[in-house]
Amino acid sequence: MEKLKIFLLPLFLLGAFSVCNAQKGKLLKADQIFNAGEFFDAADKYKDAYNDVSDKTKKAEILFRIGECYRLTSNPAKAEIWYAKAINKNYSNPLVYLYFAQAKLMNQKYDEAKEQFMKYKTLVPDDPRGGDGVLSCEFAQKMINNPTGYLVENVKAINSKVSDYSPAFARDDYNELYFTSSRDEATGNNNHGATGQNFADIFVTRKDKKGKWSMPVPLTPNINTEAEEGTPSLTKNFSTMYYSTCNESKKRIMGCQIFSSTRENDDWTKGKPIELGDDSIVIAHPAISPDELTLYFVSDMPKGSGGKDIWMCTRASVSDKWGKPVNLGDQINTPDDEEFPYVHPDGTLYFSSNGRVGMGGLDIYKAKKDQDGNWKVENMGSPINSSADDFGITFQADEERGYFSSNRGAHGDDDIYSFVLPPLRFNILGVVKDEKTDSIVPNATVKSIGSDGITVDTKTDKTGTFRFNLKPATDYVFIVSKTGFLNGKERETTKGLDKSKDFKTTILISSIAKPIELPNIFYDFAKWDLRPESMVALDKLVETLNDNPNITIELMSHTDSRGTDEDNLILSQKRAQSVVDYLISKGIAPDRLSAKGYGESQPMVVDKRTAAQYIFLPEGTLLDDKFVDKLPSSDLKEIAYQINRRTEFRVLSTNYKSKK
Repeated sequence: MEKLKIFLLPLFLLGAFSVCNAQKGKLLKADQIFNAGEFFDAADKYKDAYNDVSDKTKKAEILFRIGECYRLTSNPAKAEIWYAKAINKNYSNPLVYLYFAQAKLMNQKYDEAKEQFMKYKTLVPDDPRGGDGVLSCEFAQKMINNPTGYLVENVKAINSKVSDYSPAFARDDYNELYFTSSRDEATGNNNHGATGQNFADIFVTRKDKKGKWSMPVPLTPNINTEAEEGTPSLTKNFSTMYYSTCNESKKRIMGCQIFSSTRENDDWTKGKPIELGDDSIVIAHPAISPDELTLYFVSDMPKGSGGKDIWMCTRASVSDKWGKPVNLGDQINTPDDEEFPYVHPDGTLYFSSNGRVGMGGLDIYKAKKDQDGNWKVENMGSPINSSADDFGITFQADEERGYFSSNRGAHGDDDIYSFVLPPLRFNILGVVKDEKTDSIVPNATVKSIGSDGITVDTKTDKTGTFRFNLKPATDYVFIVSKTGFLNGKERETTKGLDKSKDFKTTILISSIAKPIELPNIFYDFAKWDLRPESMVALDKLVETLNDNPNITIELMSHTDSRGTDEDNLILSQKRAQSVVDYLISKGIAPDRLSAKGYGESQPMVVDKRTAAQYIFLPEGTLLDDKFVDKLPSSDLKEIAYQINRRTEFRVLSTNYKSKK
């Protein structure tokens, strides 16, 4: 009998077993139990048979199979121990390094796992699992250090000491939950040879008005039988349920089938099988689409990609029969296992896989089709995924919340976990300052303009600060205005952010009471042609003029005191005009601009920022020849000359109107 988590015999071992089946006694019995998929029991049988075998090659093979028993029952800690023993006994099959690496990955020993994946890649270069394993080690570490915003919590109120998994909402208020469990209350008296636990049944729990879950109880005998039932999937209106049943037979190998049942008041009708294939193969883990026209499921039927694959069948209407199974292909399926499909109400397909780059074990992935009909698959990252097995997810229709299963707990059995993605919250806290003096500017108007078309404004308080709430996936421009100042602005965006964030910004505005210096305006000696590096600063001036369309300005150019007065006036006038010409070339109206060269007639008065930068220049000092000549070195004098060689602009009017 197959367990609902579908333990299958590794295909590569079938040939090896034929040799050992010729052996007698304990080893033969262990092989028979392993071949039946009863890995929990087989591990102890192999340990018992180990000392009865003298051949070193067979002893190494037994050690490997014990490791396989633990791998196939999701016990990576013990699997790692027994694979290591097999390697120490020179086990020859290269797969021991692959599975050894996978166990170390699930045990979060990333560097050691990477080393073993590399060994396997060297031995079997054509198998992509070696390289993918290396990438998984790197991916897992990245996800741990950069988790998503989901909040995950163990739902202790409904979990037991054994396996509880595959939750599904059963009513539209999301206060009733079905799930699969092997707890003592399950129907039947037999234990499963693959797990050592009871055959699973479907249980139900309900949440009261205080948010407390009730004690889980099994569903009606119309659903739960002496066989194993689980992995429920309900239609959008919760009136029909699809679920898996795995039967037991001592006469022949039995697989799993999908059954359906309809709700009648508070009960379910007796389940009916859906004929999708022979009852000796696995057909399980149903997932019904919102329109009820596509049924996804898991199977090991022929013509798959290897391991367990996700298949689907379709029908034209809910009254029609299901069509033939179709494999989802290599965009979804891999040579390893894909299981536990789930279709979100919005049509997104979720499933678990251990054949892709992931964090270890089964990871949950989501898949959407693009415009060309191709599946785009994405790992859900941490903390939804972990180094353990993560699977069986379900969502509320209109919220990013729900439940999933994982064996990440300390005891290693499957538990049900809740998850929720809190709404993204973005805020911006800003301060407005005078660009020249660095002092705060209270009572300034700050306007927030969003790419969603919404504009709001506020005033800075007495500390010069302001605050806005921001929306996700939106670009923002913040414009500051105040009488006597040029408008200032800053930009922020929440696009591409998947975590809440508080932004901080400082917006500088310039007073028009005094000339405003343009930094980094450079010319070659005794020339007036603008150097390329000057154009960056002038482009910012173009932006300032566009942000303040009602001002006219005078461009003011100054030289140092070297050279004749006449030459300096001529040079400064040409330099001022070169700036005006550049601004005009960028689309600024000529009648908003005038050029004036002042030569050496207006030496710089040292302001607060300049004094902070040059300790030998006291604030308020006039950098005339009298002061400069007294400086103790030519280097200091050159700095003073450089400060005097500057380009400024001053606002002439604030009521300009375009002639256009």
